[in-house]
Amino acid sequence: MLILCSDGLTSDSVKNELKKHLSSDNTCAALVVTADNIYKEKNYHVSRCVQDLIELGLNVDVIDIDVTPCEELLKYHVVEFIGGNPFYLLGSIRKYKGEEILKTLCNNHILIGWSAAAFVFGPTLELVNRYSPELNTAGLTSMEALSFTDVEVLPHYSRFLNRFDRFEERCKEYEEENNKQVIRLDDGDAVFIIGDEKKIIRMS
Repeated sequence: MLILCSDGLTSDSVKNELKKHLSSDNTCAALVVTADNIYKEKNYHVSRCVQDLIELGLNVDVIDIDVTPCEELLKYHVVEFIGGNPFYLLGSIRKYKGEEILKTLCNNHILIGWSAAAFVFGPTLELVNRYSPELNTAGLTSMEALSFTDVEVLPHYSRFLNRFDRFEERCKEYEEENNKQVIRLDDGDAVFIIGDEKKIIRMS
């Protein structure tokens, strides 16, 4: 199962939906901090994310795939990737040959990506590149992402409406030019994807 979030497991609605997919066998989780290429495990969201997973009854390890082999992620039932720089994260996943490992997690366990990771696990970084091309410090020449789903999301929607010039208009232009539909996610929202089925959870 794949879960795309705006800012993680920050609402009761999302946590309650996730609980439906956990069992007594789901006991361990990894929080992957690679997307924050500056602060890593010191990212200020880390303690909150760890606590969210603990509250779901999970034992949590914090992992950086720039340091720890991606294969280690296969021993976890739940793997959550925090936000940060989507270009850097995608470059790292490919550099350390993590794509097939994450695809296995997506198909057999629970893979969660929020903010930057929500773009990376989708089909393309083209939309985020329109807003923040300066983030492409990894020098990626292709915007093709991992395509674990064809669902495209726009995280932090309400919060970013006034932060970026023509935020909604640029998203609509992207949709029209590419014949796509982007799901706008506010903080606290998520999309749960199992196979071809998707379920949008809004913060209540």
